[in-house]
Amino acid sequence: MWTTEDQTVAAGHSLEVDPARWQELFDELLGRVAGRFARVEPRRHARALVLGLLADLPRKNCWTIAEHVGDPSPDGMQHLLGRAVWDEDALRDDVRAYLVEHLGDPEAVLVVDETGDLKKGTGTVGGKRQYTGTAGRVENAQVAVYLVYATDAGHGVIDRELYLPRSWTCDPGRLQAAGVPDQVGFATKPKLATTMICRALDAGIPAAWVTGDEVYGANPGLRAELEARGVGYVLAVACDYRVVAGGDTYRADVLLTGVPARAWQGVSAGKGAKGHRLYDWAFIRLDPVPGGQAAQRWLLVRRNQRTGELAFYRCWMPHPVPAGHPGAGRRDQVDGGRALPDRQGPVWPGPASAPPLALLIWMGHAGHARPRLLGGGGRDRALLPATTVGAHPVDLQRDPAPVRDPGHPPRRRSRPLAALVSMAAPTSGSRPYLP
Repeated sequence: MWTTEDQTVAAGHSLEVDPARWQELFDELLGRVAGRFARVEPRRHARALVLGLLADLPRKNCWTIAEHVGDPSPDGMQHLLGRAVWDEDALRDDVRAYLVEHLGDPEAVLVVDETGDLKKGTGTVGGKRQYTGTAGRVENAQVAVYLVYATDAGHGVIDRELYLPRSWTCDPGRLQAAGVPDQVGFATKPKLATTMICRALDAGIPAAWVTGDEVYGANPGLRAELEARGVGYVLAVACDYRVVAGGDTYRADVLLTGVPARAWQGVSAGKGAKGHRLYDWAFIRLDPVPGGQAAQRWLLVRRNQRTGELAFYRCWMPHPVPAGHPGAGRRDQVDGGRALPDRQGPVWPGPASAPPLALLIWMGHAGHARPRLLGGGGRDRALLPATTVGAHPVDLQRDPAPVRDPGHPPRRRSRPLAALVSMAAPTSGSRPYLP
């Protein structure tokens, strides 16, 4: 069994941090949220749970963590997560405020992403057969959407929402048995993400950008909300996503055929385990919306320098930004290793109890300090063209244009695509941009 000091030294040794300083900050953070627990017992169990989540355990649940901290049974931790009364939303707000105090940046990026936990049986709230990236396929799983606050200094989870499939929300008896509040109804993952983003912005959290994967990039409601608030976004879209350029509608991958070789720019998306993650990038200007607010719309294309694999992003920028801005790279940096526990228990709020405590991991664990991202220092970066275009939220309320049947090639056009593509000005020099 590891003691608190053992865990502190291990965390400190791995990243060459001062163990005493680490322990001091950990105690400060736990002391900050202690008042959210009315009794001392759940407060102590919460501390033990967080230390267990920080430990190097092959599997993290109430049984393994209780054994790790020396408890004779998991009853105390299961009581904390399933029956004890404490304000998990207020604890979330405390962690968010603490994170912003240490990492706050007006140019911060809000990252939305979902994660799933594989389940056996049908009793876990929100559990059903659905796609989860955890397994990379359709499995019986419970899925939650998370909001991450990312800056050059680090990142941390600041919010979470459980996704309830329609098979749950259409079954009142099942909801009641699981303890789901009556006011909770069906909400898509983009809707959950919008709720969390608005909650963070309404709380005064400084952020200038939002990024997420294709689930969120294809949602017009999320994009409209961000544009109305003046928050830029870099959201992934599928290769068959349709955009308007040159007065006509094109699939993203078809529009790419008009991009000249000189338009590609080599830029690092940040450091990974093997050094800088270098990609080739190209910006394609999309058509403005007549009468809209001053802003810029772009289709951003990322190309793997080794495999040639492509990724597409729909971008909206309220003002010109450096071409090397890491919006699309930040999601990849925070998407991966997590310190979340294996969620247990068939009752509401499911992951809404453990993750608010798991949010402490992202702030209290030095192992989650991430490498500095692109955004400061280094060579001068060329700005995207300063010409602004219009954008009107009403335009985003329409459903995306239907995707053409792959068996039918796109109709011939009178003008070559290359003549319709407006590119961003390339950076000077041929060397890849490094921070």
